Formats: sequence, structure tokens, C-alpha cells
Amino acid sequence: MAKIKTLFLLVILSLNGLCSFAQEKVSDYVAYYASANYKGNDIVIFRKFRKNVRQYYLVVDLKTLKTAVVTVSELKPVESPIEQLSKTYSGTPYFKALNFVSKQSFSLQDAGIIHGYPKEKGITLTIDLCPSHKSLDRGIFTSLITEFSKTEQPVPVALSISGKFMLTHKEDIDWLKSLQEQKKIAITWVNHTYNHFYEPGIPLTENFLLSPGTNIDFEVLANERLMIENGLIPSVFFRFPGLISDNTVVKEITSYGLIPIGSDAWLAKGQSSGQGSIVLIHGNGNEPIGVKDFLKLLQTQKQAVLQKQWLLYDLGSTVDNEFKD
Repeated sequence: MAKIKTLFLLVILSLNGLCSFAQEKVSDYVAYYASANYKGNDIVIFRKFRKNVRQYYLVVDLKTLKTAVVTVSELKPVESPIEQLSKTYSGTPYFKALNFVSKQSFSLQDAGIIHGYPKEKGITLTIDLCPSHKSLDRGIFTSLITEFSKTEQPVPVALSISGKFMLTHKEDIDWLKSLQEQKKIAITWVNHTYNHFYEPGIPLTENFLLSPGTNIDFEVLANERLMIENGLIPSVFFRFPGLISDNTVVKEITSYGLIPIGSDAWLAKGQSSGQGSIVLIHGNGNEPIGVKDFLKLLQTQKQAVLQKQWLLYDLGSTVDNEFKD
């Protein structure tokens, strides 16, 4: 009996230890730029932080645009300003995409990459998770899994997530993570700012990230830090709240090594999707029209999906393929 009690106590202590680690706060989260080689591939380190007593890097593969969190001991970095890295690795898909965005950043709406060029017919689906008191629209994801279960597993989707959504939707985040762990969906986590400020009635030139007094450093880094604390790996992609920006703020975002992603098919605004479209819908319960239109789109393409003539594309692959030689 005493042995059973001892074993029970050890199990409880172990579970408490795991919970403590999962809830461990990230500290000293900063932008940091260096080049290195990781598992035979050229990478760029773009963030450095601590969790528990260990130090980590957030890195991006220059060819695939995939990101990963690695321990400091795994790399031998060569620190360099991002401007110099951009020159050294100018021929890579990652820096080609960054440079492309910087050159076409003068429009008020929809700056960034808005269209992909997949070899087959299909779209890249992006779902925005702006701050909301409503629950996640889980029907979007169950429908995706149902329709694509015979052709694409896991189903690729990009989720643009805001900090304030994470703070109030822990159960929804855990549910999404469970789908990813079960390999039902493959998520690219896109930075959508921490606060996602929006005030109805204010001109667009003074709204969203263009609101006077906005702290871009906080909006970018605090959101990534919260993502990591929630067990999410930030990608190198960024979506402007409301798709609103100007040349100055685009340059600020790209200086963090982030690639803005727009959309040429915001369904709730009546924009139709075509081959290669980057489709935008909201999954935070605030845009039922866009969700309805997307689910209708799925149904109209049902036979094409089954015949693999209409596919969903991973956001990283879409951008990667667009900027390959």
C-alpha cells in the first residue's frame, strides 16, 4: 500500500512538472539576426529568447521558408544585420519575397503577396483570428478535413492569429493544436499583431496599425512571444489587420524579417477566388458570410477535389514556388 501511495505521489509530481513547463513564460524575446547551417541547410536566425533556463533561436530555412525553434547549442551563428543578410542571400526565395514586398508597398490596402502560382488548380486558404468574444468557427476545419480527407492529409491552412484572440480562446487553440497533432491539418501560424487595434468611424489612414502611437515592436514581438508560450511556432509571415498599411509600416514589418501576406479573394467582400488565389475568411465568428461562401465554394469544387484537380496549398510552398529561379 505504501508503494502504491509513493508511486501515485510521483505521478502527481511528474504531471505538475509537465504543466509547469508548458506554462513557463518566455523571456528576453528579441529580434536577432544571424546566419547558420542547420541539418545541412542554410538558415537565418531572426529571434532569440529564453524559456525556463534554456536559450533558444527562432530560425527560417531560406529555401522552404519553414521555421523552427532550436536550442542555442545546436548552432554556430554568424551575427549580421538583416540588410547584409539580404545581400548575401539575395537569390534565395526568402529574401526574394522580402525584397518584392518592399518594392510594392505603397498601396493603403492589401500590401504584400496577394497571389500564388501553384502548378495545379487550387487556392491557398488563410483564416484570420482577430480579437472576438465569439467562439472559433470549428465548422470550417471539420468541413476541410471531411472534403479533403481522401486527397490531402494533413490539410494545409494558414491561421493569422492575434494576441487578444489567444488570451480569450485557450480551448479553441488547444483544439486546433490537437488537430495538428493528429495530422488532420497542417497549420502555418501567421503574426496578426498583439492588439489588432480597430476603431469604427476612424479614417483608414489613422486606423489599425496606422493608429498614432502604435508600438510596432510590441505588436510584433509580444504576439510571437505569446504564440510560443501557447506552443505555436511563428512563421515568417505577417498579415496586416484590416489589410491596411503604408510604405513606412511595411518597411518596419519587413525589418523584422516578416513577409506581409495580403489576399486577392476576401470572400466576405464579394471577391471571387481563382487559380492561385490567396483566399481570406475569418474564423473568429464575426464573418458568417465569408465562411458561408467558402463552404459553398468547397461544395462546388467537390468533384474536382476528389479528382485532385482542385487542391489547397501550403502558404510557405506557395511563396517558395513563386520566388524560385
